[in-house]
Amino acid sequence: MSYATPAPATGATPHEPPAIAGGTVDIGRTLDEGPYATLQKIAVVLAALSIVVDGFDSQLIGFAIPVLIKEWGITRNAFAPVVAAGLIGMGIGSAFAGLFADRFGRRWAVVGSVLVFGSATCAIGLAPNVATIAALRFIAGLGIGGALPSSTTMTAEFTPARFRTFAVTATIVCVPLGGMVAGLFAAQVLPAYGWRALFFVGGVLPLLLAFLLLVALPESPRFLARRPRRWPELVRLLGRMARQVAPDAVFTDVREQSAERHAGFTALFRDGRARDTVAIWWAFFMCLLAVYSAFSWLPAMLTSEGLSVSLAGYGLSAYNLGGVIGALLCALAITRFGSRVPLLLCCAGGAASAWMMLGVGAAQHTGWLILGLGLHGLFVNAVQSTMYALCAYVYPTSVRATGTASALAFGRVGAILSAFAGAAVITAGGATGYLAMLGAAMVVVLIALAVVGRHIPKDLARRER
Repeated sequence: MSYATPAPATGATPHEPPAIAGGTVDIGRTLDEGPYATLQKIAVVLAALSIVVDGFDSQLIGFAIPVLIKEWGITRNAFAPVVAAGLIGMGIGSAFAGLFADRFGRRWAVVGSVLVFGSATCAIGLAPNVATIAALRFIAGLGIGGALPSSTTMTAEFTPARFRTFAVTATIVCVPLGGMVAGLFAAQVLPAYGWRALFFVGGVLPLLLAFLLLVALPESPRFLARRPRRWPELVRLLGRMARQVAPDAVFTDVREQSAERHAGFTALFRDGRARDTVAIWWAFFMCLLAVYSAFSWLPAMLTSEGLSVSLAGYGLSAYNLGGVIGALLCALAITRFGSRVPLLLCCAGGAASAWMMLGVGAAQHTGWLILGLGLHGLFVNAVQSTMYALCAYVYPTSVRATGTASALAFGRVGAILSAFAGAAVITAGGATGYLAMLGAAMVVVLIALAVVGRHIPKDLARRER
């Protein structure tokens, strides 16, 4: 199998690229069909850790709101602007992080995002009032929103094609994993030490991680291949990834370049991608509305139904635990069956599980309700997490970060809507109205994903090999 011109040495195998004496190196084939080296796995783990702390920090406000309402003597609706401010920041961060990552590199986008939300979250622990918390949540949101598209793009571009769908999903599943850890942590910390300690710890963890990222996280090889002045850096990086190339090698990406006649934001709507882009945006919009209605308001809904702060925290942890399991199972299913059928089935399951909880009383049947929330989280987060892998498949390298970030930014609009809709629906309709809203949102996601034409095919792994 050839990876460059001239032809490789005799005896090479598809997963063990030979040393290349010179000529043109196809970076796409070298990465996609080569071995999964230790350095690549380290980069993916670091990207995943950034998403763990991202998920931890993004959900802290949901756990703190019931305590703040009681401590400061204010209403639930007074916190809608706080939740919205954070989500607006996430939307802006998502949009600009993609453009930043495509221009200046994935590595600095990830590091910068983690530094921003870590610093702002720490500062919330010192906030004297709701307005200050809102301002700091906006700043934290810039980093939280930026980390997701940057880290998933990093994972996609370091992972061989045969493992990519699962690797991207495993990275995104770290959002509910971080939320699950935050829920267990909050259930212990809030009653004993209060909400300020929650934010102090939530800020220190990403700051420590940012230092580790600066030391250990390399830049994406696909990004470096597009910048000739950085080819010496790419040669050294490929050597650390068990791919030896000559110092004077010239790099190209044949498969990606043949698919990307246009670059920039308008490329999302060219070459037959317009319908898929709009449909993916709507899917992200409604799915994030459902997800952040849970992240931001589920503990408040449970406490309004008479449960303690600790039990409310466990309810959101169950939702996130279900999300971790569901996302991994859905990723495996996509690897075998393609993305269309598993995603549509999970959308239907998300709607059905929400509506099945309508008759379950929180105080009378707490265990069943928490189990139902875990099941609902399984389906909803399975859809949300694997949609990033769908974006990585639909968009080529030059606009992959922009495509993923724009979908997530559009989704953040739905998340922002959840800040006000969640508070209003819980106040007006209680648990019944809240669960009905979650089910309806997943029906719209099902319709949007049914419209997408470029789903991941079931034979992708075999074809890429």
